[in-house]
Amino acid sequence: MSDTDHLCFDTTKIDKIQDLRERGVTVYPYTFERKDTVEEIKERFSAIGHEKSAEEVSTAGRIYVVRQHGKTIFADMGDSGGRIQLYLRKNDLGEEQFDVFKQYVDAGDIIGVVGHVFRTKMGEITIWVDRFELLTKSVCPLPEKFHGLKNVETRYRQRYLDLIMNEESRETFRTRSRIISLLRQFLFERDYLEFETPTLQPIYGGANARPFTTHHNALDQKLYLRIAPELYLKRLVVGGFEKVFEIAKNFRNEDIDTNHNPEFSMVEIYEAYQDYNDMMDLTEEIISFLAQEVHGNSILSFAGHELDVTRPWRRLTMEEAVQEYAGIDVRAHTVEELRAFAQEHNVEDYESATTWGEFLVLFFEHFGEKQLIQPTFIYDFPIENSPLAKKHREKEGLTERFELFIAGMEMANGFSELNDPLDQKARLELQDAKRRRGDLEAQMIDYDFINALGYGMPPTGGVGIGIDRLVMLLTGKDSIKEVLLFPQMRTPVTGPNGAEPDDNSVEE
Repeated sequence: MSDTDHLCFDTTKIDKIQDLRERGVTVYPYTFERKDTVEEIKERFSAIGHEKSAEEVSTAGRIYVVRQHGKTIFADMGDSGGRIQLYLRKNDLGEEQFDVFKQYVDAGDIIGVVGHVFRTKMGEITIWVDRFELLTKSVCPLPEKFHGLKNVETRYRQRYLDLIMNEESRETFRTRSRIISLLRQFLFERDYLEFETPTLQPIYGGANARPFTTHHNALDQKLYLRIAPELYLKRLVVGGFEKVFEIAKNFRNEDIDTNHNPEFSMVEIYEAYQDYNDMMDLTEEIISFLAQEVHGNSILSFAGHELDVTRPWRRLTMEEAVQEYAGIDVRAHTVEELRAFAQEHNVEDYESATTWGEFLVLFFEHFGEKQLIQPTFIYDFPIENSPLAKKHREKEGLTERFELFIAGMEMANGFSELNDPLDQKARLELQDAKRRRGDLEAQMIDYDFINALGYGMPPTGGVGIGIDRLVMLLTGKDSIKEVLLFPQMRTPVTGPNGAEPDDNSVEE
């Protein structure tokens, strides 16, 4: 495969660039004085009539369609805030500049225009162009029509093209940016401090997940991409920062599906002198606040469901959830009886479970998770799968841990944080032993973190909220790939447009 097989360059467009340069036209100038955006023009001239405005406007954007009519040309031009029609006449531009536009400006090119505004007889606000400048000549052709890309693989692989063509995609990512800004605003207003912790870590921890590994040449040392920032943020609480958070990129070497991507974003929040009840309250406040700010109400439409995030939300212990959805009281049965029940109902991984707590988690995941459509907190998890959560203050064998589920998806995970260094040492040693026996998701033992706890961490509550799934929820997108600008995908082997012949097909 040659280098050109990977490129979408159109030789006709490249020939046009050469012709323009021979005519003395600068094809890629360095700047343009844009004084107005399309949105500003439409707002300022919303009441314009058929006469040209006295005021001159100067704007720039990408050409989406050109319609030639002899000595006049209509074109649609767009910027990040919208599209507007252009009207060009040979008598106004002069023969040479009109000829340049007519012969050399195509859909996909970026131009700057100066002119006046009027409303056509069809009622469309339009710029009557006095002069224009070619700012960027595109050499890759846009899809033939401009209603939006149809092929989802092309949209994900070539997100830049998706953003050029689809206003809906641009709006999704505008909303994502706004959600993250609002989240920061919410936490800043409550005196939380934002920190950045290492992405490359000598010991991974903070979650049960398989890590990505790499090697640092100068240190001659194996390093891991973080699976969570938790252990570093709790070091900060030890150090005296009592309200901290991080909006973190995490990396987990796991399957890819509609709810999972190996690289994903979370916000993790820790506050001294709080517990998991306070963190449930905080999680409710955050998501309810974001729903109000983004939608103006507490009702969300997602995956065919109408979700009500009005506080307070339902709270069930994991045992209550299993009794409700599986019809079994786990504590009332022997391990052998639980194993038989699991086998009868085709519960995954039941062979590896050896305690009632492990069966409790398996039964909840099998019977309960997908039933939790409206916002529901599941709390009081078995100690077996919660190595960083404090033992329950009243219930033997359980920890003070919760997870939030909405529309069958886990949205958040929080604890009364374990701050007993001796207990933490014992639990991480159990995790490390499981890892050494082949459990690829078990945690390593981090002695430096244990030492940090040894200096004393106050009672602390913590929660992690998945930002990508939160954006899915607030934008109504039922695939994580729709809210990630560049989702992880297998590298194509046939060039930029993939294997399908219709990758640049469009929706009518």
